[in-house]
Amino acid sequence: MQGADPAVVRRALDDAEPLPGTAGFAGVLAAEQSDGHDTLVRDVLGRYPLFVDDYTGEHAASPSTLDEPRSVPAGHVRRLDGDDAKFQQRWALPEPAPMEDERAAVADLQAAIRTGVDAAASAASGTTDPDADIAVAFSGGVDSAVVAAGLDAAGVDAPLYAGGFPGSHDLGAARSAAHAMDRELRVVEFTVADIERAVPEVARAIDRPDAMAVQIALPLYLVAERAAVDGYDHLAVGQGADELFGGYAKIARAPDDPRVDADTVRGARDELLGTLPSQLERDVLALRGAGAEPVAPLLHDAVVGAALRLPGDALVDARGERKRAFRLAAREFVPDRVAFREKKAVQYGSLAARELDRLAREAGFKRTMDDHVTEYVRSRIDG
Repeated sequence: MQGADPAVVRRALDDAEPLPGTAGFAGVLAAEQSDGHDTLVRDVLGRYPLFVDDYTGEHAASPSTLDEPRSVPAGHVRRLDGDDAKFQQRWALPEPAPMEDERAAVADLQAAIRTGVDAAASAASGTTDPDADIAVAFSGGVDSAVVAAGLDAAGVDAPLYAGGFPGSHDLGAARSAAHAMDRELRVVEFTVADIERAVPEVARAIDRPDAMAVQIALPLYLVAERAAVDGYDHLAVGQGADELFGGYAKIARAPDDPRVDADTVRGARDELLGTLPSQLERDVLALRGAGAEPVAPLLHDAVVGAALRLPGDALVDARGERKRAFRLAAREFVPDRVAFREKKAVQYGSLAARELDRLAREAGFKRTMDDHVTEYVRSRIDG
């Protein structure tokens, strides 16, 4: 079982409890009785990937080991009895009433973040030196900064790794934030050769050759690769904060943004949470492909529960500031200039998307073609 004690997962299954106090789980839950059936389970947010071959019944944490891999849907279970077993939804995210007191909501969130960070520090502890095997993927944004500061406050000496091309937004933001937090920064400067080499490796690891997936995964992969070479087998990431706390423009613009169907900010946030399983599957597989196990403190059940209790104006305030409650909560951990900083999406802030596009065009895949970067990625896999 990935991510959690099987006894905790069994109780969550028996009680249909979607947030049982874990950081996610996926795997096989063994039958309790000799005449029972083992069961595939995957948590409500899909924080750990899990795949099954419908024809053979084989299952694995990576699609690469199966002939016909199918992703187990988040929040679903499936009996392994060989008799036309079906996926059944067992868990759905709760829909609690929003907290009315902003101060109480922020304090609730701060306590949840501490819980998530403490759980991450415990999960990543090594057997010989518990403080030596976890690093932080650090972009300079509030999400990774809170993770870094939280681990530091928990007594974990986790170095900060920032990746990007020289002169990129992400490297500048990371240097500025690290300085504000009085932390040293390990910089991973990408080269075009790095991108060219990593493209087929990433595409195979995530089993998705489409351009956007590879663009997003490339910076994570290269940073994790360097951290792994340096001896860190766990990489703490800030994943999930934008989806949980209203970090996307399309959430802020609801109901006027055609990219979401919801007619409220909270509804748009909940809609975006539905995209997390696919995103996390991509990121976890990329990081594992680079030799590092991801740790995501902001996706702990405690943080998810606190986020779901936030009212719409704590996600996006009247001035349009996104992630309002999270930024207020972040002030416990990081300086204000870090807590209220905006950042670019990693594929653009690191310039990985730009250089991948350039490689595609230099290889003869022109922008006039339909999805030319995806075609380039596929050519690298086939080649």
